[in-house]
Amino acid sequence: MLIRAGYDLTFAADMPTPMVAMLNLHPSRRADLRTEHRIVADRPVAMEDFIDGFGNVCTRLVVPVGGITLSCDFVIEDCGEPDRQSPQADQHTPDLLPPEVLPFLLGSRYCDTDRLSDTAWYLFGGIEPGWARVQAIVDYTHAQLTYGYQYARATRTAWEANGERVGVCRDFAHLAVALCRCMNIPARYCSGYLGDIGIPPVDIAMDFHAWFEVYLDGAWHSFDARHRVPRIGRILMACGRDAADVALTTAFGPAWLTGFHVHTDEIKEPATKSGTLPLAA
Repeated sequence: MLIRAGYDLTFAADMPTPMVAMLNLHPSRRADLRTEHRIVADRPVAMEDFIDGFGNVCTRLVVPVGGITLSCDFVIEDCGEPDRQSPQADQHTPDLLPPEVLPFLLGSRYCDTDRLSDTAWYLFGGIEPGWARVQAIVDYTHAQLTYGYQYARATRTAWEANGERVGVCRDFAHLAVALCRCMNIPARYCSGYLGDIGIPPVDIAMDFHAWFEVYLDGAWHSFDARHRVPRIGRILMACGRDAADVALTTAFGPAWLTGFHVHTDEIKEPATKSGTLPLAA
């Protein structure tokens, strides 16, 4: 299937403000693009891309006085299948993990494993290691937290979410990631697009989404504690230890988000050979 996705984000600033944006497509999905993926600004500013330590594409710019709108609109091809299920996937012991995976066993800014370790082993220690244990963590997180935009708080950690029992998608991901790491399962936080594809339309504004991946049987597998069931059309933008590593934007000074629109829709028409977008979505 083809998916049209993108955003319009508007920032206000009363002084030139350096910013790093993580609003690009993850390199692992570049081959699936059917049109150009490019961040466009409504004012002439220099933008420079670089790769961070987790392999994500980041963009540096300076928000000018008066603000700026950053936009992107692209078409990507997707397999159209729900998240891959591998119920027989085994869990490796830490001594057998590749070195690059080991950081995803450690506590981080929002995944305070030291405070959740006893809880995790009490809840999941008796469950077979591997896929079944991860699914049990997903089920627990989904049941433990009540979702709602009114519960959003940028400073909430996994331990706090578990106690407060509320949150948004990032809190669901943080809690599940932390519990997995407590059980010696490498887990990383992911941000990206997830449209209402293959499900009844949801009557809330489209937003970016957070989910997580775990390393089992030599590969990364996607899980979503917010929705709990496999979904179609997941488009990865960035991954890291937690939301601190993949913040959509980081401003080094006063800059305020004043406009926010995200779109993610399945389209029926292919992109034209010239690379332009179809007119209907």
